[in-house]
Amino acid sequence: MPDTIEKLGNSLIQHGPRNERIYLMKVSGQDLPDIIQDMERLANEHGYTKAFVKAPLQVKGLFRQEGYVEEARIPGFYYGTEDGVFLGKYFDAERSMDPHADKVQEILELARDKAAHDEITSPPEKVQFYEAAPDDAEAMTEVYKAVFDSYPFPIDDADYIRQTMQSHIRYFCGEHDGRIVALSSAEIDRQRGNVEMTDFATLPDYRGRGIARQLLTQMEQAMAEEPVQVFYTIARALSAGMNITFAQHGYEYGGTLVNNTNICGRIESMNVWCKDAAAN
Repeated sequence: MPDTIEKLGNSLIQHGPRNERIYLMKVSGQDLPDIIQDMERLANEHGYTKAFVKAPLQVKGLFRQEGYVEEARIPGFYYGTEDGVFLGKYFDAERSMDPHADKVQEILELARDKAAHDEITSPPEKVQFYEAAPDDAEAMTEVYKAVFDSYPFPIDDADYIRQTMQSHIRYFCGEHDGRIVALSSAEIDRQRGNVEMTDFATLPDYRGRGIARQLLTQMEQAMAEEPVQVFYTIARALSAGMNITFAQHGYEYGGTLVNNTNICGRIESMNVWCKDAAAN
């Protein structure tokens, strides 16, 4: 059962037992500062071990006074002019400590080194890339189910994919011999001028061939049609391939969200990477 996405006042939150957290996805100024205590009450009521906030830099001080710490930052996240910050508060000391912190650091160093020195691999010529349509939704869920044991959003639900296609997410496919073998999506916030490059999934037999990098190229080119100033991603900190992909595409590391997301069957830390769309 996926976590619930709902309004808290005029703000948008996600919360539930899968991620064991409450996530303030979009904060309304009308709800500040009261929403901070509202979130804490909700977290205590359900026994969540983390509160996670995505918000403009200008309101960081309100959260910091209540024990939140900055875990990542994206320059120009709002309208291309104001930084966005990712803030965390832990209600369980164990969740604030990543037992894989040394490995996370090794992968970051590897990604930077690959970006500086490695040639970018080209995908097989027979892989075709295109933007997904509603008719692709059922086949897309099969890929997502094959790749992820768990995921923070219901991308294994064809209705969810079709619904979000109609609203704010553009999905992209890599196809080989008539079969979808890789996927990604661009979750667009047209009001605030940013887009999350996310939901990357490649079937095991097709990994290591540069397909994710080509999908990212396709996505960035498509975003020229959208009113966005910033590209970003929240990637699994333990996925060397995805961190390398974004580093090689000119994304800058913005910080690590510790033990943040239930993905691939467990709660993992996530790395934030970002890029000025004008640099594309």
